[in-house]
Amino acid sequence: MTLGARPRVWALTLLVCVVGCASPPTKTSDTPIASGQPPPRFATGGPDAEELGASMGYPKGTPATFWRAPWQVGSFSHFDEIFRGRLIHKASTPSRLVRVAEPRISWTSAGADLILDDYLSRNPTTGLLIARGDTIFVERYQYGRTDRHRFTSFSMAKTVTAMLIGIAIDEGRIRSVDDLAAAYVPALAGIEYGRTSLRHLLQMSSGVRFNEHSSPGFTSHDVLQLILDTYMRVGPGGIGAVTPFNDRVRPAGTQFAYASVEGQVLGLVLARAIGRPVAEYLQEKIWQPIGAEADATWLVDNSGQEATYCCLNAVLRDYARLGLLLAHDGNWRGRQIIPAAWVQAATTVHPDHPHLWPGTATPNEGYGYQTWILPGERRMFMLHGTNGQRIYVDPRSKLVMVNTAVSKPGLDLFSLQEMTALWTALVRQLGGDDP
Repeated sequence: MTLGARPRVWALTLLVCVVGCASPPTKTSDTPIASGQPPPRFATGGPDAEELGASMGYPKGTPATFWRAPWQVGSFSHFDEIFRGRLIHKASTPSRLVRVAEPRISWTSAGADLILDDYLSRNPTTGLLIARGDTIFVERYQYGRTDRHRFTSFSMAKTVTAMLIGIAIDEGRIRSVDDLAAAYVPALAGIEYGRTSLRHLLQMSSGVRFNEHSSPGFTSHDVLQLILDTYMRVGPGGIGAVTPFNDRVRPAGTQFAYASVEGQVLGLVLARAIGRPVAEYLQEKIWQPIGAEADATWLVDNSGQEATYCCLNAVLRDYARLGLLLAHDGNWRGRQIIPAAWVQAATTVHPDHPHLWPGTATPNEGYGYQTWILPGERRMFMLHGTNGQRIYVDPRSKLVMVNTAVSKPGLDLFSLQEMTALWTALVRQLGGDDP
């Protein structure tokens, strides 16, 4: 990522280097396992390891360097030590996950027969976990990362925000998904986002202008401004982080346009509706009920508001637990944690919303409530964060794949295609039938 869009951005970036903010260091205990279970597999290297800081011990960066290649591995696994985060306490007793011997997974791509080792040798994956039910089939780490590291989620956190909104609606804290944002955040009443329904914010269909375009070496000024005003803590945060975006260019609910700021507006609504920090709500309603084995963190801005469009940080197995919760439509081992109807609505494109269909919203995926919908008759979806963070979910078979990575920013088509090919092979071989 190159922070060079405007002179002001350079100045603010230099300023943020003096910010001294950190969260408690990662402390986890391993998932309880019976004797004889295979352990996770660890590797000190990976593709382009030297470029990614191997000889320096994969150092974590600073607010000025965290996105640069030599510091990405260390930064993306210590994000809450570079920026300030709010602690999300683990469960008193971790839920049980059982590791089994890794199955042989194979597929063909461009005429070549591939196995899991090929995928890892060709992609900058820091952590890969494949699970179904309470069984872990694959758990691998590269670049010296371990099951103790908290990996950052980037935009995967948007889906978590949406699920918390579903819980808040079920509890009556939010009346309706069709309420306007200003009904909960009166300070938004005078701007376009305040006049937008929660449904259209969840669906990235507000019609308000926000440029999310990114490519290798470039990030839009709008995204940079949002980052600087939230977790980089240059601006005041809170309402002030979303008010600069106030130009409606099309009617709400008519066109999909991915905009991270809409995830932040939803976080402001959620915090006001529940009357406490979003991280605390996540801890009580999801994190501890699913038996998370490690503390997580969520980065916050200068007002104390979580950056709900990104920046949840957790160990790989707890991301898997989150994916397994969604694979069971919000039910965790007999306890309904997220309303099933909400999970289904969030992960399905309604026939009345053609602008969100796969092939229309984007050339491949569709969009639900802050959640990406995979094409095809079988309902499958994913949480997707920049630089290769993904959680794939297949509710039919309860299969989940978690991938954390240090892919190049922007649209890394090779990595995306490789990941999709691996997921398709997994569903075919471990999911019970053809996708």
